[in-house]
Amino acid sequence: MLPVKILFIGDIVGEPGRRAVKQLVPHLRKQHDLDIVVANGENAAGGSGITGNTAADIFSAGVNIITTGDHVWDQKESNTLLGQDSRLLRPINYPAGTIGQGSALVEMPFKPALAVINLQGRVFMPDLENPFVSIDVEVNRLRAKTRLILVDIHAEATSEKIALGRFLDGRVSAVIGTHTHVQTADEQIFPGGTAFLSDAGFTGPHESVLGREIEPVIRKFMTCQPQRFPVATGHVLLQGVIVTIQEETGRATHIQRISEPLPHLATGPTGG
Repeated sequence: MLPVKILFIGDIVGEPGRRAVKQLVPHLRKQHDLDIVVANGENAAGGSGITGNTAADIFSAGVNIITTGDHVWDQKESNTLLGQDSRLLRPINYPAGTIGQGSALVEMPFKPALAVINLQGRVFMPDLENPFVSIDVEVNRLRAKTRLILVDIHAEATSEKIALGRFLDGRVSAVIGTHTHVQTADEQIFPGGTAFLSDAGFTGPHESVLGREIEPVIRKFMTCQPQRFPVATGHVLLQGVIVTIQEETGRATHIQRISEPLPHLATGPTGG
């Protein structure tokens, strides 16, 4: 049986991040013979939240599922969008009855479906339902349908992400962290066959402070006064990770970080 290859793209920030996805994902799909592309898009609209138009931009590039996090509600159309498009996820550990969904199944020709689960941590984050309890229930439900399961754990604390990865080892194919916008170098496959990375990094302008223009962030730290943080423009990278999974077992066999630069000639608008 052929392996299943998944690209997970770290947090897409503003127009530069969307441009990187549109220009690089088709190339990466061919280069790595990818089956599915998942991307965290919670900062895709002007650096905060996601809209219908920005989601359409990302889907048109060949992304199958968009995950989010603590900024999912930042745009006024969030409720409508989450209620209409099952390809857009919000963290699964919101209280019962919250609009939208926290997981999705992606069908593949001649291969099992991939389940994608969006989860949010609680350490230094808004206080949602316990992520360990929520994910335990959802993984048990989805394993009755497929062995191929990818989890986006959107969290601040590295310890919480690692603990969750260890908790799920052998039960899911991959646990990939998002939120900090800093790509970590701890990619590994746990003993039970679960691929893990603490943070996939971010897709957008890296001549910046986490995707925002540098000077306003410095002024904020120096003056303790509110500042506007426009999305930066320079040195655009697409960051993420490629995971290879055995179709028959759901175990990961390979994990590879990527940090792909947008070609210098690929220019575009500079707005957020």
